[in-house]
Amino acid sequence: MREQQTVLEEFRRLPPIKPRELVGLWKGRGIPAGHPFDGVLENLGWFGKRFTSDMRADALLFRAGGRRLIAIDPKWIPLGLALRFHGVGRTRAAQNLFFYLQQRLQARGPVASVKTMMFDGVESAAITYDNQPIVDHFRRIDVDRIMGAMTVTGKERTYFFELERVDDP
Repeated sequence: MREQQTVLEEFRRLPPIKPRELVGLWKGRGIPAGHPFDGVLENLGWFGKRFTSDMRADALLFRAGGRRLIAIDPKWIPLGLALRFHGVGRTRAAQNLFFYLQQRLQARGPVASVKTMMFDGVESAAITYDNQPIVDHFRRIDVDRIMGAMTVTGKERTYFFELERVDDP
């Protein structure tokens, strides 16, 4: 595991990306850097994100058995509790409970807006969640991969992740 500062410096060195370049389906994976959510999303079956041409996003896509993807509405996630009891999110019990609750947590449509935002003095694509104080900032790794930095208003730590463009889940 790398330290927050090391991964943040890596993120800062990457070039910006335009919002329109995000349109499509992306498979995600966390980048361990000492954040409470390290390993949690993967344990719960996180697939990635989907960005639409009308500049909206399914911010949390999960596998729902086989190849089917389900978009979760983050407004149902008690963020403070999730951060405080993050260790539970890496357990088999959490995995089973989340699988059971997926249908109830399902989004009725995209839950975030895609726009250009400033992060560390650089304008680049980002998504703001509709009902949570979360912003995911993006930078380009290469033509098919981007790095994300999830920030939560009022919290110091940043959750880092990588997205890779996919044609088919």
